[in-house]
Amino acid sequence: MHAWLTLRRWTVGVAVVLAAELAAYETDPYTARDRDIADSLAPLDAKVNAALDDIAAHWQRGADEWLFVTAIYRRLGGRHWVDRLERWANDSVEVAKLPNSREQSIISEFPAHAARVAWVFGFAHTIRVGDVHFGTDKIGHFFSQGRKFYRRFLRLRDEAAAARWSVVTEVGLFGRFTTGVRSNADLVANYEGHRFYFSLFHDGVVGDKPAIFRWQDGRPLKQRRFTWLDHVNAFWDEALNPNIYSQSLLPAVERRLLLLCGDFQRRPERYRIADEEALIARYQHVGVRYVRALSPAVFLGRHCAATAPPAGATGNATRQ
Repeated sequence: MHAWLTLRRWTVGVAVVLAAELAAYETDPYTARDRDIADSLAPLDAKVNAALDDIAAHWQRGADEWLFVTAIYRRLGGRHWVDRLERWANDSVEVAKLPNSREQSIISEFPAHAARVAWVFGFAHTIRVGDVHFGTDKIGHFFSQGRKFYRRFLRLRDEAAAARWSVVTEVGLFGRFTTGVRSNADLVANYEGHRFYFSLFHDGVVGDKPAIFRWQDGRPLKQRRFTWLDHVNAFWDEALNPNIYSQSLLPAVERRLLLLCGDFQRRPERYRIADEEALIARYQHVGVRYVRALSPAVFLGRHCAATAPPAGATGNATRQ
């Protein structure tokens, strides 16, 4: 028994370290969702385009696509717990953020093994790009896990096959196996990062748009600007594209969701997806399993419909 407990503690400890390397922050997409924040599209677009322009301007390594992909990853991603652009978004005053709180978050009632990343490293901030709210951790998934996805795609030439390892990381050591939580939104951000890298030198990856660059005498010539709007959509949002929780965690999740009835009744548009079916179809092949029963429009619509917020109440978990 003692040996088993020791092994379990060691495994959880290793999981904390390794999960941090994959994504240092957990997300809380529900807290303060009824509040307005500024759109951070412009500064985030500007940061990516500035990096792309600078790398291209100083490029001297010939027409090698993978070296160029890796140069972007090193500039905007990184091997550390928090990717470079992700860290900048967390710290910059140019990027507006919703307030969050460990103690009053969606995972405040989770057991220690499920909440270990958030309690050790904190939460990713929730930001807004266009009409979409998502955690800054998705930026790290986009650049770092997206590159790994693209590398597998180049080897396998099959997106569904390349996506299988992304699913393994979410179901296995970094996800449901150790925390009881599998993030569908992480899988979406991983895949969209792959599409970004693919679109650097290949036409038609993003709609009918040309590649961002083309090679000319061994130098990358920019043809169009990058924009997050080509990749970000409602399925980046872990509130609208809910996580898959183990049965042991579901009661805690549902209890916290019910504290949001006031927010939902004031701003119901923040809890709905206009193109739900199209997004389900778009990401099914990369392992996304949409949990309709936990989507706020369904869950809160059913449980909060007959509950009017008390006079002067805010309804948000941070303001109970």
